[in-house]
Amino acid sequence: MGNSQGKQVASTDEVNLNHFRLLRVVGKGAFGKVRIVERRDSGLTFALKYIRKEEVVRSESVRNIIRERRMLEHLNHPFLCNLRYSFQDIEYIYIVVDLMNGGDLRFHISRKCFTEEAVRFWMAELGCALRYIHSQGIVHRDLKPDNVLLDSQGHVHLADFNVASDFKPGRPLTSKSGTLAYLAPEVYEGGGYYCEVDWWSLGVTFYECIFNKRPFEGRSQDSLSEAIIKAQPKYYVTNPAVSIPCLRAIAALLEKDRSKRIGASGFETFTSHEFFAEIDFEALERKEIDPIFTPASDKTNFDATYDLEELLLEEAPLEARTRRQKPRAELREDATAKEIREDELYRIIETMFEPFDYTQVSYHGHAAAALAEACEPEEQMPSTGTNTGSGSLHSRQISQSNSISGTSPPQHGHLSNNNNNNNNNIKHFAATHTMTSVSGTGAPLSEEEHLSVSSRTKHPSVPSATPLPQTSSPQSFSRPLPPLPAGLRQKGATRKMSKGGGVQMVLEEAGSWSELADQSSTLPAEGYEGLISKGQKPPNSGMLAFLSRKKGRERSPKPTEPGVLGKEGARHIING
Repeated sequence: MGNSQGKQVASTDEVNLNHFRLLRVVGKGAFGKVRIVERRDSGLTFALKYIRKEEVVRSESVRNIIRERRMLEHLNHPFLCNLRYSFQDIEYIYIVVDLMNGGDLRFHISRKCFTEEAVRFWMAELGCALRYIHSQGIVHRDLKPDNVLLDSQGHVHLADFNVASDFKPGRPLTSKSGTLAYLAPEVYEGGGYYCEVDWWSLGVTFYECIFNKRPFEGRSQDSLSEAIIKAQPKYYVTNPAVSIPCLRAIAALLEKDRSKRIGASGFETFTSHEFFAEIDFEALERKEIDPIFTPASDKTNFDATYDLEELLLEEAPLEARTRRQKPRAELREDATAKEIREDELYRIIETMFEPFDYTQVSYHGHAAAALAEACEPEEQMPSTGTNTGSGSLHSRQISQSNSISGTSPPQHGHLSNNNNNNNNNIKHFAATHTMTSVSGTGAPLSEEEHLSVSSRTKHPSVPSATPLPQTSSPQSFSRPLPPLPAGLRQKGATRKMSKGGGVQMVLEEAGSWSELADQSSTLPAEGYEGLISKGQKPPNSGMLAFLSRKKGRERSPKPTEPGVLGKEGARHIING
């Protein structure tokens, strides 16, 4: 539940940054960072995604941010990364979501090879999440390992609704929004689509978890799209072999004919498939079935360099920003057209990015309907010649560390999503999602695979999946990570030229990174006394000691973790 000591905050106060104790930085995105925070009054831990307003305005992403925030307000499900709070100050907007400190799926599958049972459990929970958001009239459009976050127990949560959209029967979506390698054939063909594209993306993710590579590849965007439209992935012979039911399940999700694609043609076609038939999906959604794989609790499941960057290189750490912020300057009478537009965009954020507190709302109604009733950001947008129209091309960055997992109170509610198409499909954290996202490094992708295109062209209707009801889940909470040592920020890092002409980073004037790499704080001192007395260094110590360690059977991984075959590559491909 966390440590509840510290400053007590009145429950009637509007939530702001002072209500939280700031802990580790666990992710970084296009506009800001993600860090673990703890409520000062309750001790509950969450993931805080803070986004710089200046970057949102500069990139013309105001519409996306506001629509994502509104969508998350109507979303609440055990297998989603749910919104808990939102607020803003002069410089930043803040989104607080469930803490996922188990890492994102990309982090794990890039380091380990998992059993079919572990992968089946993940796909089944993601199937429940898709069933829920589709029943709310929402299509995610960017399901991939980077946007699937694990909590501390091993349950998966779908995150990052930045390019998600609401949909209505008879009004198909037409934009190429998402990550290109995970887009369905119908998205490339341009005839319109509904929520069935999410089931295809689930199949791509499924394939990647089993074979550790994507089913469709290409040296360019055109060659990649051609491969996806053909929809003929290779099913490799591996050792250990992949079971026939597993291969059939992947093929059924990567079915080009939407009327035959499992999940898209009805949720029962997914649950009744031979690979998933033994799972009790009602019990699964209530979290009554234990996960096969549990992330390590004694290790961090995200990249620690983000925390070091905040400590050593950030000129204005988040803790000090509330004291240093100055009001935005008034618009000058001789302001340029660009300055006038930026001022109007700032005002839209200030008025339309509304505060949210999950403890003061009830989740009722239909998410897509709630979005349709809300005032569109475009109605408040200034009309200028700036390129924000449909059909514009945008780059989309991979989720670097948006997967924190823990478990904040998962309650049931309703999902809602963006309209037909998003103009500036720029990914923020992952966290996040992102939100929260936060962990691990993504597999290297080509620049074309992260492109996103938006258009608002309407096409003839396309069959849509039938929405089904959802079930509730028990309440669970996560424990916060311990705060950083008090003296860690006393002295900043300084730089000096090294003998080789490079730059050395000096920590607290006590030594460089090179010297730090030779030190060991984990191995016992006894046993080294003889060497130390002779002025020699202990063997195999320090951060770079792995370079000198012996290789062989005694150093090989021991696949004793439930759900893990071994390290990455343990299921190796024999031939294709």
